[in-house]
Amino acid sequence: MTRIHNAFDGKKAFIGFVTAGDPSLDKTEEFVLQMEKAGAGLVELGIPFSDPIAEGPVIQEANIRALKAGCTTDKLFDMVAHLRQKTQIPLVFLAYLNTLFKYGYEKFCSRCEEVGIDGVIIPDMPFEEKGELADIAAAHNVDIISLIAPTSDDRIQMIAREATGFIYVVSSMGVTGVRSEITTDVGKIVGLIKEVTDTPTAVGFGINTAEQVHKYSSIADGAIVGSAIVKIVARYGGDAGSHIYDYVHEMVEGLADQTK
Repeated sequence: MTRIHNAFDGKKAFIGFVTAGDPSLDKTEEFVLQMEKAGAGLVELGIPFSDPIAEGPVIQEANIRALKAGCTTDKLFDMVAHLRQKTQIPLVFLAYLNTLFKYGYEKFCSRCEEVGIDGVIIPDMPFEEKGELADIAAAHNVDIISLIAPTSDDRIQMIAREATGFIYVVSSMGVTGVRSEITTDVGKIVGLIKEVTDTPTAVGFGINTAEQVHKYSSIADGAIVGSAIVKIVARYGGDAGSHIYDYVHEMVEGLADQTK
């Protein structure tokens, strides 16, 4: 059983996100450990990119801070290797396709396997263009995490059938960011997915309260929070660790009952 499968095995999973290198890679390592200590089941690490088209201003600004601080993909891999000496929490990169392309698909996936990255989310890679990358990733035991959006419509089950790791159910149209209200019929999307696969589902985009975590982890297998955590980092910088712990602990307490 993979680390990702363990995160969802018999329980609901809270998934936290931070932009790697904001404000430093040492602090990113600390933030991951704080999230794990608070009960997170999986952590997404955003690889800083100069044009993150799926991100709202909060995460865009975090990308800029991380790049200015000198974060590179190689340095991030080194940090993950160091982090893996301290934790076996599942780790997934969120990266834009150009980052992988420039690094080299084979080299990137090989390094993921080497340091212990379990999967990668690529927001700007259409399902139909997974092609060559999917085979390389699979050869290195790296799951390409599929995103299913409200606009996926008749493609929902096609995407779900081939999904590995977990499925990222996008709750809202537009870019990432905190939302006070989510109007998408997430239950319908998850229902269609569950008809064709047992791959776990986690809902993200806009979730930021314990009530939302409870609602969407009742429907799906987990909930994802990104921008709200990145805002804590923006506010407290290197002192954000304890604040991240407190916030993630509150979100984890909101998870639906732990036995699915």
